[in-house]
Amino acid sequence: MPDLIAPTARLHAAWLEAHAEWGPGVHEDGFGLLPSDEVDTPDGFAAWVTRLAGESDQATPVAAGQVRCTYRWIVEGDRVLGGIALRHGSNDYVGWAGHIGYGILPSARRRGLATWALGRMLDEARALGMDRVLAVCAAGNVASVKTIEHHGGVLEGIRDTALGPARRYWIELGAPSA
Repeated sequence: MPDLIAPTARLHAAWLEAHAEWGPGVHEDGFGLLPSDEVDTPDGFAAWVTRLAGESDQATPVAAGQVRCTYRWIVEGDRVLGGIALRHGSNDYVGWAGHIGYGILPSARRRGLATWALGRMLDEARALGMDRVLAVCAAGNVASVKTIEHHGGVLEGIRDTALGPARRYWIELGAPSA
């Protein structure tokens, strides 16, 4: 049974295994990995996890032009299967990438993990007082389209981006689910 947890340095080896499956780069949606993050060493990985925790901490000031963000990892046992991020505000990046971004390890796809994790993060968005969220996916990403539409996403339109055409969906939030 999967779980959604805050990033933890305890899963360094498991995260590196997942990262290796994705291949080189910082393309794993939902993890908040930046080109400047050094994640190979325990100290570098711990610093990255600390940065992620700080981005969601209400007591930590947010830099100008940035928004608060909550990161969660999708895990099963000690295996990292994916990540999901909830951006709490609006800025140019959120306008382009959306309030929610997620990625599932290629070997863990087709199990409903993204649908499950998105539902949990929508509950977190409701708890934060958000009334709607923007979800964006590549126009040809049928799995993400189905995931977003499963949660009531309404297509705003398709926009050209530097990464190709992207579908933009708004998900209206009601009361938290039981």
